[in-house]
Amino acid sequence: QVQLQESGGGSVQAGGSLRLSCAASGYTYSSYCMGWFRQAPGKEREGVAGIDTDGSTSYADSVKGRFTISQDNAKNTLYLQMNSLKPEDTAMYYCAADHPPCWPIATSLVADFGYWGQGTQVTVSS
Repeated sequence: QVQLQESGGGSVQAGGSLRLSCAASGYTYSSYCMGWFRQAPGKEREGVAGIDTDGSTSYADSVKGRFTISQDNAKNTLYLQMNSLKPEDTAMYYCAADHPPCWPIATSLVADFGYWGQGTQVTVSS
């Protein structure tokens, strides 16, 4: 079955960087839409970055220019490089996957992704 496992979260000061990883298994990795979502306390889960089966990427406006989504198909691993972190980036970050078609992450819904990891916490202090 599809399994997703995030890692790389932690605590950093504002302006710092973190790289999240998501190890995927149980399916042909490159054939699925992949995305990163986050959920802050008391807020809805929101899409942060997505990558299509053709490698095209999309980002939420709030992270454009600061976050980069990438993948290593040989390692079945998805990444999220987060630079210039802000306190408002503090959240639990989730890796998600689903069958095509893939939609831009800004218009993607949680319901568009059927497979989820357990999440990794990112805390940014001012």
